[in-house]
Amino acid sequence: MTVDKFAKTFKLFKKSYKPIPLEVFGKNPYKTLISVLLSSRTLDKTTHSAAKRLFAKAPNINKLVQLTEPEIRNLIYPVGFYRTKAKQLTKLAQIVLSEYAGRIPNTMSKLVRLPGVGEKTANLVLNRAFGIPAIAVDTHVHRISNLLGWVRTKTPQETQKGLEKVLPKKYWSETNRLFVSIGQQYRGQARLSEFLKKSRLID
Repeated sequence: MTVDKFAKTFKLFKKSYKPIPLEVFGKNPYKTLISVLLSSRTLDKTTHSAAKRLFAKAPNINKLVQLTEPEIRNLIYPVGFYRTKAKQLTKLAQIVLSEYAGRIPNTMSKLVRLPGVGEKTANLVLNRAFGIPAIAVDTHVHRISNLLGWVRTKTPQETQKGLEKVLPKKYWSETNRLFVSIGQQYRGQARLSEFLKKSRLID
């Protein structure tokens, strides 16, 4: 694996990039955190609609804490595990207000203490909302990284650790955004492999 191979891959992925729906929430830490939390086991289109409904009623953490759990549940339906997520959001809002003065924390250790927030979600928030280099590994990043031969891993967690070892830090912030876009465009192992072969990224 060479630096040139990484450069070639990221250059090509940028050319093929198509926007990801949840990127519209941009640099807003609150909206980024909530939309990413809602997106687990849910299509982006469904998440985006649910997040828009929720943010219309609760544009910030102070408004979110005023909503009841049933109200949140109705607003975010039909995202996956919407009942569990409504509970998590209710608790999360209370914790952020009581422990962090209403500000979304900007460290991994504090973020993963919030209900429903794992390492992938925390890395996405650090990356998108705070501009901190981090690699958030979902199924797309995991699959593509293995197809490219950058890692040989069985789980997204292993992939994250593997990429952190081999991938130059200057690429970390773009990895999730670009890989997810490619993964959404070329769904399925066969189509993805064909794209990577045509792009001369794999043999």
